[in-house]
Amino acid sequence: MSDILGDAGRAKGLGRAEANSIGAIFSHRLWIRELDPRVRIVAVFVFSICVVQLDKLLPLGIAFLGGLFLLLQARMPFVTSLKRVLTVDSFIILLLVMLPFTTPGTEMASVFGFSASYEGLRQAIVILLRANAIVMASLALLATIDAVTFGQALAKLKVPERLVHLLLFTVRYVEVLHAEYLRLKTAMKCRGFAPGNNLHTYKSVGYLVGMLLIRSFERSERILMAMKCRGFNGQFHLLKDFDYTRRDLTFSMIACLFVLSLLALEMLHVVAA
Repeated sequence: MSDILGDAGRAKGLGRAEANSIGAIFSHRLWIRELDPRVRIVAVFVFSICVVQLDKLLPLGIAFLGGLFLLLQARMPFVTSLKRVLTVDSFIILLLVMLPFTTPGTEMASVFGFSASYEGLRQAIVILLRANAIVMASLALLATIDAVTFGQALAKLKVPERLVHLLLFTVRYVEVLHAEYLRLKTAMKCRGFAPGNNLHTYKSVGYLVGMLLIRSFERSERILMAMKCRGFNGQFHLLKDFDYTRRDLTFSMIACLFVLSLLALEMLHVVAA
């Protein structure tokens, strides 16, 4: 009987070791969402700093593929993720178009008398790879954390308490303020307001924003008094604890190796040049 129990214990130990192996981690469908939020935040921070330092196309391409891999592993809705990535790209699209024509170098083509250079095109590709790699990694690792957990993880990472409080209050009351805005907007429509490109519309929108600010201030005063009545002393008591597991350790080691590999590739290209 003891031999059977011993074999069972060894089998259980092997099963746990296998479950925590690298292959088991990446074979799990939603393994990213089970990582410690603190690990994800630090990983995105370090990865972003590393990618910003890169300037060669090879390490940047690998960083882009790494961000894409994380995004695919996060199992986020494809259309939503694509819209978010394109939204970021839309902010830099003018810069990407203008760089080939404003950067001096070897002429690549001429459009309406304006010369485009290979150096400008390369710089545009570098910026595009940097932005998309960081955005995709951030979406995969941070967008899968709910806002309250994100704030508590920041507090555990010793981020200033005021910033954490501001984030948690914003998450809690942004929907309340949105509902207040909808009520004011409905009241304006009931009084026959029809928006247009005229002075009356501009004044009405100004009154709407002003009234929303006043009501927001009044609500904040009521919330503060209610919190003081409940013994609020300026500090939130975070009830959620985070566990740093072997899965988190494995991911941290792989992430560190990946970042160091990117920096090593960058240095090798610099030395070779």
